[in-house]
Amino acid sequence: MRDVLFLPFVDGMELAVAADGLAAVGDKPGDVVSVSVDVVAYFSARVALMELLSVGAEARVVVLQNFIADDRWEALCRGVRRTCRELGIDLPITGSTESNFPTVQSALGVTAIGTVANERKRIGITPEEAKFAVIGRPLVGSAVLSHPEWVAPLPLFAALLRTPYIYELIPIGSKGIYYEWTQLLAANGRQGRACACPLPLFSSGGPATSVLVSYDPDGEREIKKQAGSLFFPLHVEW
Repeated sequence: MRDVLFLPFVDGMELAVAADGLAAVGDKPGDVVSVSVDVVAYFSARVALMELLSVGAEARVVVLQNFIADDRWEALCRGVRRTCRELGIDLPITGSTESNFPTVQSALGVTAIGTVANERKRIGITPEEAKFAVIGRPLVGSAVLSHPEWVAPLPLFAALLRTPYIYELIPIGSKGIYYEWTQLLAANGRQGRACACPLPLFSSGGPATSVLVSYDPDGEREIKKQAGSLFFPLHVEW
């Protein structure tokens, strides 16, 4: 299952909903990873919006569930706007804040809502001759902040969405590369016996610092040129 919920809408359109939750990362004394809240919002919005856009949806709104503090709201919105700016989109932001009780750790929920035409959904469209690759490295926690050069940039992700040689894109989450690859295969009615990649297959991908792609072999040169040193082939044994 992809991490996007589809709901019937109107005239061959569906609502698409993607979400991300984050905790113990922020600027409170009890947080495990110390970072400013605008960065927290940036990466959480990154996950939700990448999930939404990867299935062919057009994002319409971002909803924040702020469990940090009321005075962090503007900083959170600033982080979301940065995410949108890097993706080349402009979205309204709404949400709610826990302002009745103080919390000892930061927590944030981000929901992205959009629409997609049935015929434009990018799920289950990978042909048998496709090749696979991971773009970016799977990172989590402090490694995300320590190695920004290993994180797939959002402008690159937006460019990959427009690349005609790419069939499907799946942001890699906490379950790792192998799990997302099996989900992609399942959506296309296939099973793989084994695969190999220069990257760790079972490490958490954290806030979608990398993305799995299926692509037309004829476009490999162009995709490698776009991704540069962030391109890692995924070799499959059928």
